[in-house]
Amino acid sequence: MKTAAIVVLAVAVAGLAAGVRAQQTGFKRTVLQQVDISAPGREVVTAVAEFQPGASPGRYTHAGEEVGYVIEGSVALEQEGKPNRTLHAGEAFLIPAGTVHNATNNGTGVAKLVATYIVEKGKPLATPAAARQ
Repeated sequence: MKTAAIVVLAVAVAGLAAGVRAQQTGFKRTVLQQVDISAPGREVVTAVAEFQPGASPGRYTHAGEEVGYVIEGSVALEQEGKPNRTLHAGEAFLIPAGTVHNATNNGTGVAKLVATYIVEKGKPLATPAAARQ
């Protein structure tokens, strides 16, 4: 009986991992720097996010704030508790810690953002959110 439970758990975990990878097709985050800051237990991660047309990383959260700026193209930003909005090149945004959010490139060209994350050290930069019910 224990073996069957382990097999079911392994299959579920593999399926979840495959789903996360599938959501991120066409989305790439390149970390430019990751450094400790003066706030105890916090670090700053600066990254460039690149979205191919139609791409989306899927719904997720961060263990800290995300402060970003669209440098090319546009993205539709979904942020739990706020109305959806489209951000264009030259616009900035802030996503509070723990807020479920997603961005999608609904345009025909590549969209690029630079984001700075002020997060808890040692935690994953992004954590997939539970599926909507």
